Amino acid sequence: MTVVELKRFYHIQKIVLEYGLDELLPTQLKPLSARLARKSIFWIKNQHADKSPAERIKLALQQLGPVFIKFGQMLSTRRDLLPQEFAEQLAMLQDQVPPFDSQLAMQQIELALGKPIADVFDDFDPIPLASASIAQVHTAKLKSNNEEVVIKIIRPDIEPVIRADTQLMKRLSKVLLKLVPEAVRLRPLEVVLDYEKTILDELNLEREAANATQLRRNFLDSKELYVPEIYADYSHKNMIVMERIYGIPVSDIAALEAQGTNMKLLAERGVETFFTQVFRDSFFHADMHPGNVFVDYKTPEDPRWIGIDCGIVGTLNREDKRYLAENLLAFFHRDYRKVAELHVDSGWVPSHVDVNDFEFAIRTVCDPIFEKPLAEISFGHVLVNLFATARKFDMTVQPQLVLLQKTLLYVEGLGRQLYPQLDLWDTAKPFLERWVKEQMGPQAVFSAVKQRAPFWAEKLPELPELVFDTLTKATKQQAKLDKLFTQAEQFTQNQAQSGKGRYLLSVGGVIMICAAIVYNPDSASLALTLASIGSGLTVFGWFKLK
Repeated sequence: MTVVELKRFYHIQKIVLEYGLDELLPTQLKPLSARLARKSIFWIKNQHADKSPAERIKLALQQLGPVFIKFGQMLSTRRDLLPQEFAEQLAMLQDQVPPFDSQLAMQQIELALGKPIADVFDDFDPIPLASASIAQVHTAKLKSNNEEVVIKIIRPDIEPVIRADTQLMKRLSKVLLKLVPEAVRLRPLEVVLDYEKTILDELNLEREAANATQLRRNFLDSKELYVPEIYADYSHKNMIVMERIYGIPVSDIAALEAQGTNMKLLAERGVETFFTQVFRDSFFHADMHPGNVFVDYKTPEDPRWIGIDCGIVGTLNREDKRYLAENLLAFFHRDYRKVAELHVDSGWVPSHVDVNDFEFAIRTVCDPIFEKPLAEISFGHVLVNLFATARKFDMTVQPQLVLLQKTLLYVEGLGRQLYPQLDLWDTAKPFLERWVKEQMGPQAVFSAVKQRAPFWAEKLPELPELVFDTLTKATKQQAKLDKLFTQAEQFTQNQAQSGKGRYLLSVGGVIMICAAIVYNPDSASLALTLASIGSGLTVFGWFKLK
């Protein structure tokens, strides 16, 4: 490790010990080396013993910075896995991160605009509306149209911190692989590299603006999801200007219930919106934690989601979608053989894997889960178990599936927080069955042919000429080869009386000439073979003449 990395590692260790996080693990579960290491750092004491364990974890993650805050954000949605107190504390990481200095924010905004704030905005509020791990938000009005907007500005000097943390994580991943060789199946280094790319992409707000514009276009007339308008003329790599929305935070259950929101419909629409993004659009919002999701207050009986912060999005290609849909449907029917075969067919698991062993492993892990009523089963948890099992059979880490799994955990966590009786399986199954039918049925074949019709219509007039040219070239090539081999045969007959040496020399020479004539860079194997044979015969004949 470099000196900088050692300092950061010590800083992380210091924070962990200052918040007494090491005390949360029972002594009997700590390795001897860990206990000895703790005693050797005797000067660092737990300074927050008066706070609850959940609050200490939240404060420690907050102090460790954006990489760790993002991790806490994901955990906060897992109410079915975490105690209530822990989930509530981690949820505060969403929008209660301390802001950076407003004067510094204004300098950054003017730097991005290339002009004073007053030239573009009215009523700029220097007090942040919200502050997150990577950026903070200020409100204003556009001078050009008097529209209310929010201005999101990246925290200054955050990129070096993120790079340092992810670099340290990569180092620690390598150490883990040396200490625990079995961890190679988890591919920790690949996971960290993918996470590094994802979080660095979040720093480019031009990318976020493009993502938000695409998502808004996909749901422009939707009653299920609303995405605020982006003002691209004022957006920059470090700043984004968008329409200000008014909604109820999805985590504010009391406010939603107070205004009579249809919680069941809201939860089901969240699931439907997610699957629509994945299977219809192949483009999904992959950062659906509570801080990025609001509910439109205007129609509580017909609720609509509002999504912001499109810095992280996921995409799936056609084959990924098909295999994923068939996998999930096979799970619905507990057809574990089909699940195993699909993983091999898709290339997610190597072809040498024994399908019978893989099927048995999936059945062993998943069968006990499905003994419960479907409404009580975590859809995301099943997916986590499946991928964990597949990794034991050398499943290659698929970044797009990692994002999908994370987003599904978010969506399911939010849905069950709103409506604990949410049966995600019952909501998703008809959607998946309909999609598979549309993609693989007769109508899908007809649609594919129809879609390609303009291409073939354009090429059709050229088809006879293309066929004629191909056949003509093939005929000429064949005639040329026939002539060459006839000449070789004539040489053979003429030289029969001249001794074996001259015979072999002649044949070898003719074959080498053939090799030179038929040589083609795109298919050189025939020419090289003929040249080798010709050279061998020529050399052998030369020695015979001697």
